[in-house]
Amino acid sequence: MNTNHRNFVTIGRLAAAAGVGIDTVRYYEREGLLPAPARNESGYRRYDDASATRLRFIRRARDLGFSLDDVRDLLALSADGRHGTQGARQRAEARLADVERRIAELRRVQRGLKKLVDACPGHGPPDTCPILAALGDKESP
Repeated sequence: MNTNHRNFVTIGRLAAAAGVGIDTVRYYEREGLLPAPARNESGYRRYDDASATRLRFIRRARDLGFSLDDVRDLLALSADGRHGTQGARQRAEARLADVERRIAELRRVQRGLKKLVDACPGHGPPDTCPILAALGDKESP
């Protein structure tokens, strides 16, 4: 494709189109997730459509909680015509298992907090507060 006919956008427009901040775009460049863009005569970054597509991919993966290393792997897998789907599924399954583990932990915390809140009348001296007593108990985890 002739680069003279490509649509280029500034970093601000790229960031806005992908729903991220300008500093995020620069960060992803430093991390090697986004390739270094072309620059105009004044030195300003010029991004093409492929950069916008890649940035949206990165943002969506990050929104799902994938780490930067996972995103690197997913980007590589998206370019792998033969094994990309299997690898992507494996990474998504691992991410899902992590989310499910965290949800279970949050539910445990929720149950504990609910018991404490339900047991606390919300008035009286601090030494009768079940919440403060539970937090100060040397035997409690």
